[in-house]
Amino acid sequence: MTDASTILSDMNDRTREVFRLVVEQYLSSGGPVGSRTLTRTLTEKVSAATVRNVMQDLEYLGLLDSPHVSAGRVPTQLGLRMFVDSLLEIGSVAPEDQEKIDATMGGNDPDVSTLLDQVGAALSGITRGASLVLAPKREAPIRHIEFVSLAPDRALVVLVFADGQVENRIFTPPPGQTPSSMREAANFLNALAEGRTLTDLRRSIAKEIAQRRQEIDALARDLVESGIALWENAGESSERLLVRGRSNLIEDVSDASEIDRIRTLFDDLERKRDIAEFLGLAETGEGVRIFIGSENKLFSLSGSSLVVSPYMNADRKIIGAVGVIGPTRLNYGRIVPIVDYTAQLVGRLVSDRGKG
Repeated sequence: MTDASTILSDMNDRTREVFRLVVEQYLSSGGPVGSRTLTRTLTEKVSAATVRNVMQDLEYLGLLDSPHVSAGRVPTQLGLRMFVDSLLEIGSVAPEDQEKIDATMGGNDPDVSTLLDQVGAALSGITRGASLVLAPKREAPIRHIEFVSLAPDRALVVLVFADGQVENRIFTPPPGQTPSSMREAANFLNALAEGRTLTDLRRSIAKEIAQRRQEIDALARDLVESGIALWENAGESSERLLVRGRSNLIEDVSDASEIDRIRTLFDDLERKRDIAEFLGLAETGEGVRIFIGSENKLFSLSGSSLVVSPYMNADRKIIGAVGVIGPTRLNYGRIVPIVDYTAQLVGRLVSDRGKG
């Protein structure tokens, strides 16, 4: 499929202006936009028939859609995505909105969760959407880990901490993972997790991977030196031990059992590498942005949009996120700066309280 930025750069000024006006008027009114309405606002004076032709071209490109015959056009999900990425003019936060957000930060309550509840309520009130607030990521001992597959390219890690707090994080799993391989990874980690943080767990698994690697090397050394086997892709994740002249091994039982043992160790090494990758992804989570319609897999609400911004601590490390969920015809130009401003404010406050 053609890249949206390429479509935009190929448009002439008239087509680009018609597209921008259709989206802006749709976001403002929520209804289809007709050609006659546009002729009144276009910079260039052209007939309604000319505008209709441009709109048909935009429909052919997949950027506009006509819900009913001759009832005007609305932007498609691709159209909204392209508008948000390339044409959206972001304003600054209106003074009255800024005052309401600032007011939630003024309390002296040391509890971060109380602050985040107030932020969520303020965002919801100001934007008339549902708010989303992800609390700071915690580096505390873990009691239990669960991986849940949401889609082929989307998974959820549920972390239950020793103090009873629960945290959910979305991540993109390594390719080829199945619900059963995720269950196996969770079982393996839960056997090690008690009393350890995520960082401790990752160190522990890295150590096990290094030990497996040494065991394989030690076992294989004699076979390689005697010419019975050789390494393929040595040192890479796709490395294999190729055995030569298998028929010669039948008489030598010890060599055959050595090769079986190496194969078992290889399987174990691959499993631990997968688990280490899972843990790394779970630890970093993902920085989020504007999700439109069916891109919004987290909530499976194809008719909704999510505008969300991560917030950071003093070390510029992402520790949580705040956002707004609403219909796809959100006023993005207004909502984006509100969410961005709130995220920056929350990051500073959470960092300051963390020092206390």
